Amino acid sequence: MRSRGVLLALGFRPFYLLAGLFAVGSVVYWLTSFGGIFHAGSYLRGLFWHSHEMVFGFAIAVMAGFLLTAVRNWTGLATPTGRGLATLAVIWIVGRILVVTGPALLAAAVDILFLPVLAVAIGLPIIKSRNQRNYKIVALLLLLSVANVVYHLASLGPLPAWLAYTTIVTALDLITLIFAVVAGRVIPAFTKNAVAESQPRQVGWVEFLAFSSLVLIIALRLIGDWFPVPAIAPTMLLIIAAVSHAFRLSLWQPHLTASNTLLWMMPVAYSWLPVAFFLRALSQYSIVAQGTWIHALTVGAISSLMLAMMMRSALGHTGRPLLASGVDMTAFLLLQLAAITRVTAGMLPDSVYVPVIFISGALWLLAFSVFLIRYAPMLLRARIDGKPG
Repeated sequence: MRSRGVLLALGFRPFYLLAGLFAVGSVVYWLTSFGGIFHAGSYLRGLFWHSHEMVFGFAIAVMAGFLLTAVRNWTGLATPTGRGLATLAVIWIVGRILVVTGPALLAAAVDILFLPVLAVAIGLPIIKSRNQRNYKIVALLLLLSVANVVYHLASLGPLPAWLAYTTIVTALDLITLIFAVVAGRVIPAFTKNAVAESQPRQVGWVEFLAFSSLVLIIALRLIGDWFPVPAIAPTMLLIIAAVSHAFRLSLWQPHLTASNTLLWMMPVAYSWLPVAFFLRALSQYSIVAQGTWIHALTVGAISSLMLAMMMRSALGHTGRPLLASGVDMTAFLLLQLAAITRVTAGMLPDSVYVPVIFISGALWLLAFSVFLIRYAPMLLRARIDGKPG
């Protein structure tokens, strides 16, 4: 099978490749802009571009690859391949280009289009199969679509500019909900399957606290932009979220995964989530900078779990054993160092802040470059066991 046919055989192939390439290229672009080497772009620029594209560019690409592949397993029905999958990929690529080059209206229109199309692509098989457990995934994608629309309207002018920040934080919170849903399915299940002596549990009241706190954080964040909210209210919710998610993780017996590197990466990524909530609580009182908790969440938790999931699903869906190599471990540890360095940067004096940001960026670049070197050939070649996909 030709490489083009292989690349469009299943959703994880083009979107994991695009996510890896974008992870490298976008951070090179951001660091050169951050360092004042050059300033390009005619629509979104600087921090506005960086914040939007790491959420609606990188993170959404990984989610698209995962969901287009996983929904087939969840429902037993097809998701787009071939031309349909190519159309989705082209919309995503053109959106990334236009967000830099403009024109602004066309950039916004194309970028806004991707998430609803993706929601339809995975929503149809979920609804046809009456897979009610996953209706929430479709609903969250549609809410992310709304957040993206509001972001562009705030950037273009019809809505107040300050709404851009609100919608990015809301989008991160929605992605955190998806993160928590997916992690709650895969980490305990993979642990139980891989570790004979394990007995991971999910306790009802812990699940309730973990998810209700996330929903209330989103609601209070949105309400707080229009009505006065006592500072103690979001702080208490963030502390509840931190404690409940830490306890949730402990019930999955993450210590038993230490001998299985590919599995161990996932609870390590999840452990960043309570850290991010705790730092976010501190940021309410300016004890730490906003960027500290944001990067604990985005680099430490979300990107780390995405990298681990991309590795695992790429190995599994190309017919390879689910065993991490030294290269995989190197990529993951480089990303952990990038997260630690970036979070630490927010607590350092201004005199060393910029150099530390560049070190963190370099570690991120190395992590995803290593990922691409190992996984791009797999994504471009047919399964080694001869099966379709």
